[in-house]
Amino acid sequence: MAGLDKRAMAALSAGHLATDFANGALPALLPFYVVKFDLSYTLVGVTILAWAASSSVVQPLFGFFSDRRGALWLLPAGLAVGGVGMALAAVAPSYWTMLLLVTVSGFGTAAYHPEGSKFAAYASGERRASGMSLFSIGGNMGYALGPIVTTALVLQFGLRGGLFLALPPLAVAVLLRARTRHLRSFSPGPGGAAQRGEERPGAMALLLGVIAFRSVAWFGLIAFVPLWEVAQGRSEAYGNRVLAFMLLAGGIGTLVAGPLADRIGRRPVLLVSVAGIGPLILLYLLVGGLAGAAALALVGVCVIGTFGVTMVMSQEYLPSHIGMASGLSIGLSIGLGGMAAVGLGALADSVDLESALYVCAAAPVAALALGLTLPSSRTRRALTPEPVVQ
Repeated sequence: MAGLDKRAMAALSAGHLATDFANGALPALLPFYVVKFDLSYTLVGVTILAWAASSSVVQPLFGFFSDRRGALWLLPAGLAVGGVGMALAAVAPSYWTMLLLVTVSGFGTAAYHPEGSKFAAYASGERRASGMSLFSIGGNMGYALGPIVTTALVLQFGLRGGLFLALPPLAVAVLLRARTRHLRSFSPGPGGAAQRGEERPGAMALLLGVIAFRSVAWFGLIAFVPLWEVAQGRSEAYGNRVLAFMLLAGGIGTLVAGPLADRIGRRPVLLVSVAGIGPLILLYLLVGGLAGAAALALVGVCVIGTFGVTMVMSQEYLPSHIGMASGLSIGLSIGLGGMAAVGLGALADSVDLESALYVCAAAPVAALALGLTLPSSRTRRALTPEPVVQ
């Protein structure tokens, strides 16, 4: 990968791993919160929404600030806030206190992602989809490890074990603070300017539509797969293992999708992936067992594998505002996914959980329809970094 700065990418990917490690803890904690606070499916959805709203609504604002000034201090600060917030939520004495702390944790996520993804783009040179895949796989692995580690901690120590969730984000925050000098070297100095290209807001709007419908399916699965497995008579630990399997498989998909998108184009990779999501969810629901778990793993490949692809496409559609573009693509994904989780939870309460999961299978059809209208975004030019503020 010529032009890719491995040292910078390793630091940024480690930060992404630690950020989403804390985020991945939330789905694993939900079955335990259901028991502790006697939650309905609707309140489970509200919990996801609280985290999603705080980590998404302000994310484009952090991205706008990043484009205007640069703010590397957001990287360690976002990590610390996200990790500590989720750890304290595990021992919250009431539902509303837990909800507040989950919301605070979301602000940490919102702070990290735009600045991190912007510098990941700078460090990738001309191989942006490949480089962004390496950045994304850190987050994917963190999201996959979150449920595994959280379940082990809670089963061993009770919900108090969730306090240990703060340790990885805090440790990596210290590492990132030490790497700030190297990341600042991406500043070209006086007179430097980022490359500019044609802004295509219409294409960006279509892409956001694809991301939105993809998120309905994804966040519905994250919120309700563990609960679905419990409803089928399996344990909370089994449900979280199935979820982790889906997330780990998605990490593998990231390593495949990024280089493939650099070779054949972003749009074909995105369309093929989105087309597979709905049928695979149906296979999971209708067949179950080992075959169903394998289908769910392939859903992870299709969804997570294209996170980096859609992020690069957003940056190429808005090349003059890549921080804000990243914030929009990630933030909208999280925000609308959280809103969908509430609606799906209400549907599960009023009808049944299976119906809510069938909606998850239908949403990617709309994503595919919008994706077919997307123009090509591919460009081989490397992004030139802008001045940054420590």
